[in-house]
Amino acid sequence: MDQRHRLNRTRRNALIAVAGLVLGGGGLVAVNVAANAGGSGEQRGGSVVCPAVEGQLSAVPQRARGEVDRNLSMMRQQVEEADARLSSAKGESSRGDLGPLWSKRSAALERIEIAVERAGGQRPQGLQSLAVCTVGGKGSAQVKAEGDTQQGGQKNGGQNNGQNNGGQNNNGQNNNGQAVDNGPSPDDFVDITTVAPNVRRPGQGRNASTGTFQSRCGVNKQGAFNSDNVIVAPGVDNGAHHTHDYVGAVGVDAFTTNDSLAAARTTCTNGDRSTYYWPVLRDRAAGQEADANEQGGGAEGNVGKILTPATVQLKFVGSPRTKVAAMPRFLRIITGDAKANANGGGNANARWTCTGFESKVELTDKYPICPQGSKVVRISKFQSCWDGKNIDSANHRDHVAFADARGKCPKGFRAIPQLVQRVTYNGLAGSTSFAVDSFPESLHKPITDHGDFINAMSDKLMRQAVGCINTGRRCG
Repeated sequence: MDQRHRLNRTRRNALIAVAGLVLGGGGLVAVNVAANAGGSGEQRGGSVVCPAVEGQLSAVPQRARGEVDRNLSMMRQQVEEADARLSSAKGESSRGDLGPLWSKRSAALERIEIAVERAGGQRPQGLQSLAVCTVGGKGSAQVKAEGDTQQGGQKNGGQNNGQNNGGQNNNGQNNNGQAVDNGPSPDDFVDITTVAPNVRRPGQGRNASTGTFQSRCGVNKQGAFNSDNVIVAPGVDNGAHHTHDYVGAVGVDAFTTNDSLAAARTTCTNGDRSTYYWPVLRDRAAGQEADANEQGGGAEGNVGKILTPATVQLKFVGSPRTKVAAMPRFLRIITGDAKANANGGGNANARWTCTGFESKVELTDKYPICPQGSKVVRISKFQSCWDGKNIDSANHRDHVAFADARGKCPKGFRAIPQLVQRVTYNGLAGSTSFAVDSFPESLHKPITDHGDFINAMSDKLMRQAVGCINTGRRCG
């Protein structure tokens, strides 16, 4: 299967037999689709087969047992859900790609490793190899290839007979007859060369903090995806209803805790265990993605190939008015509004532009049509003022705020390092076929772009960042 779907989330598989699960002699948990297909004996998608986990866990400390059992139970449920989706689909093409299940299992296994280690046990080794499942004894790459060739004849620009991206047909429905969103309209795009300059930079005061600090965390080539949102919907599977890119801490999903975040591996070169995530960008004319029939993907109107960013820059900058204070560990910040078009745009904070135009033009409610040789750019500027007390708030916004046009924080708030997230994409010059993932009702509007961040830097690393910013140095 596509390696990009390997990381980030998981939920279950154990040696406990339940309805529809059969324990194999080789230590495999196999879910037989035929057994769930109404007793007809028809093989309508094969069997989902996942390696057993519990037998690989020896000497689990008592303090970790609750968390380990919770994740084993979740993994078993996820296998059942994957099997149910396969058994309800039709034909060989229903086998699909096991990437979403693989991703979920990987995150759960990561949480098990962390729980055992934090309880004083030896961190289990080799568990990540147990994230890989198969269908009917075939690897997911084989399954995906079979599905692609059997989904209906010739393809042209990502379309086949009676279908377009994400398994939609010409009536705007997916293969299960559900209504799906066809994405942004032509009016949502504008030729950036025709837009008047609109970027203004605030002046620098005498006490400005002019330095910068960067975390280099990669571009998510490994494919750490899920449709959760641990800030807005903790503990809720598919709480976002659209797919996120993740960099930073490995294995983040709806069930991540501060403890698991602090102990996670990270993709950042400086040891930063913060999690940075944002909705993926898709090329809707480039064919189907592995999640074409999954929640968060094609089943909810998010169709097309997920684009891997060309670059991801995570830069923390200072205040044009004053020095910055350290942000607290586990501070949560969401910027922008995933439902901005329905909510009136008050919290919208989308910025779209093209390389070569960043100092002149930023678009909020339009996607840019970039000239040849130029990359599409997404910029998220996070809130830079903190109330000095809370790491979160009921609406996930009141504990942080934006500075005013002069760079001054509201009364009762203090300046903290401002995260400026810049993501670029190749291959979209002249294109009007791309769109950001969104809630089904948000119509993939450019104004709905948003970003999420949980600070999990160590106190030492945060002090280093603040020191660089306040003394005018460029670090990272």
